[in-house]
Amino acid sequence: MNLNIIGYAIYLLITIVIIVKVGRICYQNGNVYIAQLIPDHKDLCHKINQVLLLGYYLMNIGYCAMTLISWEKIVTFDQLIETIAFKSAIIIGTIALMHYLNIYVLTKYIQKLI
Repeated sequence: MNLNIIGYAIYLLITIVIIVKVGRICYQNGNVYIAQLIPDHKDLCHKINQVLLLGYYLMNIGYCAMTLISWEKIVTFDQLIETIAFKSAIIIGTIALMHYLNIYVLTKYIQKLI
């Protein structure tokens, strides 16, 4: 029995919920953080935060969709759980890496950009 379709549905549901939840949290808290980096430019801070959120969504949801191609045929429920856990862990690691990379770039180069 091929369980890939069930795996795809569960994987996409889990990852999209994680991506949207983390994106909203970073967006809400990011306005305050960016406003401290760029004082007296409230509108610019808001626009930067919107662009970061859009890029975050496009990158992560696109990556999730692309990883579906690389799945092997899943025939057991154990293999289904292992595959979903492994693929979800990769997405969570990617989200964390992107978050810290964005913070580094913003703190290091924001004054040069203004």
